[in-house]
Amino acid sequence: MKNAKTIPLPRDLIQFIFEAAYIQRWNDHIRPQGFTELDKQAHKMMILYVLARYEEQDHGASLDWQVLVEGGIFEFLHRVVLTDIKPPVFHELMEKSGARLNQWVYRELARRVPSLAGTDFMEKMQDYLDGTGHPLEKQLIRAAHYLATEWEFRIIYRMNQGIFGVEEIKERIADNIEDHYNLAGVQKIAMNGKTRKFVDLIGKLRFQKRWSQSPRVPETSVMGHVQVVAIMGYFCALSLGACKARLVNDFLGGLWHDLPEVLTRDIISPIKRSVEGLDELIKDIEQRQMEEILLPLLPAGWRGDILNFTLHEFENRIREDGKVRLLDGDIPEKYNQDRYSPVDGRVLKGCDHLAAFLEAWLSIQCGITSSHLAGVVEELPKTYEGKIIGGIDFGKIYAQFR
Repeated sequence: MKNAKTIPLPRDLIQFIFEAAYIQRWNDHIRPQGFTELDKQAHKMMILYVLARYEEQDHGASLDWQVLVEGGIFEFLHRVVLTDIKPPVFHELMEKSGARLNQWVYRELARRVPSLAGTDFMEKMQDYLDGTGHPLEKQLIRAAHYLATEWEFRIIYRMNQGIFGVEEIKERIADNIEDHYNLAGVQKIAMNGKTRKFVDLIGKLRFQKRWSQSPRVPETSVMGHVQVVAIMGYFCALSLGACKARLVNDFLGGLWHDLPEVLTRDIISPIKRSVEGLDELIKDIEQRQMEEILLPLLPAGWRGDILNFTLHEFENRIREDGKVRLLDGDIPEKYNQDRYSPVDGRVLKGCDHLAAFLEAWLSIQCGITSSHLAGVVEELPKTYEGKIIGGIDFGKIYAQFR
């Protein structure tokens, strides 16, 4: 990022991303656990992928995937700043005083995340939120937002039937989705067929808690975790001067990297390492279940991409002659081109560990600790001390939390 600090993931940015894990959604309704803003934003981005792919496939749309990824991140940061405003009030404020509210958000974001102030990223964020460009991409993002809300509300509704105002909310959400019925993916989801089943299935990642063997604050799910890794991956790629395809792939690679866990649940690393060959066996089981259960819910043309993001998720790779090719070392500059569709798998592995470290570190900062959390906070900085992966100095990133 132009004018940004040399560290691609400054501490203030990382902690601000995690603030979404504290924000409770539907907190004036009877609701189950698992409805945080972090989870909602992750589910929204997964649904956005589905909507965008259908728009390309069925309507022949030419989409700017960088705008889709960055638009999702811009709206995520915007929503974290405006955490306490209820959706109906928020939408009315944006409709009547959107420009002034946005200006306040930019000032507040610069105050709370000084490392973003004056950067190209902030300039792009303002251009996106205040401008009228990219109407189709923005409509897809809005549709994904409403569909993720609708997914939550279908659960909320059963618990709140008969309570004043709930029917009005139901009608408002239905109206918002109907406004986007021109989109191919919205039509597919409305049919309650395979695509709806896929959206429902990935939604279960919201209820799979990370660190289930340890009390922790804030609690985070697998769904929220992948959103954090995806955003970290994006900022790392941005600092590396990644081409557009690489920037998008590093975000999507983070977003989908734990998708198989919707079928197997999270198997912690000590168990995977306890028996020689167990990790490979688990991978085989995950791949088989993906091919038997999850992939049939998606169009055949997308399945290769989903496997690319989940099968060798932490390996550096490119596409050459239509096939995925794994690389032994860092991605050479000659492959930093859209036609090679590079993915920084090893950087994403570093981001995955960094997210785990923050999950433990934040809990300890809140006064909730355990031997599991303390062990991670002690060991991971040692593991990454002086370690540079793909041009990213993870040792310096960890050093910020000493």
